[in-house]
Amino acid sequence: MTADPNAATQSYPPPPRHRDSPARYLVPALVAAAVAVGLGVYGKVHDPAGTAFNLAGFSSTGAVKSWLATTAFFFALVQVVSAFMVYGRLPGPSWSATLHRWSGRIAFLVAVPVAVHCLYAFGYQTYSTRVMWHSVLGCLFFGAFSAKMLLLRSERLPNWLLPLIGGLVFTALTLIWLTSALWFFRTFGVTT
Repeated sequence: MTADPNAATQSYPPPPRHRDSPARYLVPALVAAAVAVGLGVYGKVHDPAGTAFNLAGFSSTGAVKSWLATTAFFFALVQVVSAFMVYGRLPGPSWSATLHRWSGRIAFLVAVPVAVHCLYAFGYQTYSTRVMWHSVLGCLFFGAFSAKMLLLRSERLPNWLLPLIGGLVFTALTLIWLTSALWFFRTFGVTT
């Protein structure tokens, strides 16, 4: 019997194959659920303060929040377009990934003061269908966003998972904008 010196070496028993643990996806899902439910519970049990903030140059708190929400929505649109560039679905510059990261950061940072005000001043409300959906979607957005941030650094994700979660975040933000800023502009006019 002769041995081939160029043959790949094998060890016995073979090394264990690394399997994807369900916890890898379960933890972000549980965090997302905890964030969404936590915000909803806080908003429901918290006595709405009714206080408002205003920025110089704006006629009302509603105008401030609507313009901040519109800014967040604009940067979310940039996120979608830049994501298509990053994934090669649209042609784009070499800095598409940087554009994607920074537009997401700006969208989130602009959305936070609006959410904090809504949660503190109004809480989780259900007195109309529009307001109820706005409350539900606000909680869902921050939950889905939390899951996306946790999944970003995971290795060996299925190719479809991050775009799915990103799409969920974008859809939630779009519906939030439709039930708040667009409603405000249609009801009270496009004012500052």
